Amino acid sequence: MLQARAGHATKVVAVRTPVVTLALPERRNEVEPMRQILPILATALLIAQPLPAAAQDKPAATATFRIDKTRIDRALADMVKSGRANGVSALVWKDGREVYFGATGLADREANRPFRRDTLVQIYSMTKPVTGVALMQLWEQGKFGLDDPLSRYLPEFATMLVQDGTDSKGQPIWRPSKRAVTIRDVLRHTAGFAYGDGQSAAEKAFAAADPLGLDHDLTEFGHRLAHAPLIFDPGSAWRYSSAVDVQALLVEKLSGQEFEDYARQHILETLGIREAAWTQPMERLNRFAATYILGTDGKLTREPDAITRARNFPKPAMTMGGAGIVAPIDDYMRFARMLLGQGTLDGVRILKPSTVRLMATNQLDPRITERSWLPGKGNVGFGFDFAVRVGQPQTPEEQRGAIGEFFWDGAASTLFWVDPANKLAAVFFVQTKPFQVSLHRDFRKAVYGDGYLGPPGD
Repeated sequence: MLQARAGHATKVVAVRTPVVTLALPERRNEVEPMRQILPILATALLIAQPLPAAAQDKPAATATFRIDKTRIDRALADMVKSGRANGVSALVWKDGREVYFGATGLADREANRPFRRDTLVQIYSMTKPVTGVALMQLWEQGKFGLDDPLSRYLPEFATMLVQDGTDSKGQPIWRPSKRAVTIRDVLRHTAGFAYGDGQSAAEKAFAAADPLGLDHDLTEFGHRLAHAPLIFDPGSAWRYSSAVDVQALLVEKLSGQEFEDYARQHILETLGIREAAWTQPMERLNRFAATYILGTDGKLTREPDAITRARNFPKPAMTMGGAGIVAPIDDYMRFARMLLGQGTLDGVRILKPSTVRLMATNQLDPRITERSWLPGKGNVGFGFDFAVRVGQPQTPEEQRGAIGEFFWDGAASTLFWVDPANKLAAVFFVQTKPFQVSLHRDFRKAVYGDGYLGPPGD
């Protein structure tokens, strides 16, 4: 008897040794062919024998899983009970239908307002894939080439500087970058742009320029960023950055429309997404979740409402490509389902299947070994605005998932992923800062089971 374990389910399979009957040849000229067949039959008998005990105990690498609603409910409830979140919701789509929805806890603790299906959340960097889709639509139209220099379309980025040591007074020495920033760099975070303050002189220059100030528009953002130095030479490292805001600026330049208008017309409204947007009417404010900061003392403290609402209620001049969309969970699932459908949702196509596959393929050369915190996401590479799983989970602590999945998350710990191998898409909403990776690990285990490895391969 063999036991094949998939998650917590155990399936017992009876393996029988086949009985093989050989018909002896009646004529001499049949003996020689039989001599050739006998070794093959003997090998078949050996293959059919029961496996050794050690092999029986090892879970199959291609073990399947089943959606256990009770297991997911329990995981969500524990997130709230453990004090890591005030409220959460999750939605899972598999094999062409919704297989799970659950919500628990509070969207606004002070108002005692529950976290519900229509709760609006700030998705932060889960905005980035929307921006990537917008830019790749224009690539499909032949508006640019992936390896074109960025400066062909945005001339202010023609000469970018990189630090080359310091002088005798400790001041940075700047030199031109070894090569131009390409649009491929902008799509995969290898351009060298900064994304806030930091230790390097380039990051401090970025912070001083404040290109993403909410009172700037994207054109002003571009002017300020182009005059800030790069952290490294383009193509030499992976570093999360303001590159997706450059993508939004490119969309404006190539389409002739303001970025939010383009995204609304060509992506959101086209997909039947009704409420997800940067600009939000004030009457939706009573459905907008508060954000909570998890302190070192383990307590959740409400983020000031002025900060939480600053990008949307009311919307400022800045429309970031890298953040800013507020959405209910069903709206974001429609976007995820479009990706699962290889660019199509409910018969409406907004991207070609080959374009979605390109975006969801690891774009990092093996020589790009400096990858900042990306390895913390698991056994992954990076495509165009998505992390991409390139191998099975390597440790018990690593997040569960299947090779070929692509995903991203947000600063308030939101998450989505698309798993083509299992025809699955999942969206997880919460509003806890700083980023809580344990919430993602627990949700994925609840969906797949503790021991799920997914199919082998590349």
